[in-house]
Amino acid sequence: MNATERQNKDTVLAFVKDFWNRNDLDCLDAYLTDDYRELSYQSRDGLKQFAAKILEAFPDKQYAVEDVIAKDDKVLVRMTVKGTHRGIFFGTEPTGNTIDVTLYRQYQLVDGKIAEHRGWIDMVTMWSQIKGR
Repeated sequence: MNATERQNKDTVLAFVKDFWNRNDLDCLDAYLTDDYRELSYQSRDGLKQFAAKILEAFPDKQYAVEDVIAKDDKVLVRMTVKGTHRGIFFGTEPTGNTIDVTLYRQYQLVDGKIAEHRGWIDMVTMWSQIKGR
């Protein structure tokens, strides 16, 4: 791994810690480029709104990074999110059930900041855990 790949990896890991685990929804300017492209949540505001919904529904949620691959300007992260369903989640009333779900996030970085994001999450497992099936 070269110095730029290491820096990109460190930036992404710091972003996951601050934004997703410390719930600092106002830290986006520190991590995202001005022309940031959000391919999963439509926009920078969409990303922030989704994070707020997750926090409301799973106030104890924590993301654990399981694997990170940095290559050139891209960083791929495999992680899990665990939490307890204590708030409304896309119209579903709290069940008190816990989730333990795998997700992947791909980031592209430019000059040490995140310029693009896309993500994939195992929603089938998440919904089955929320509903207790």
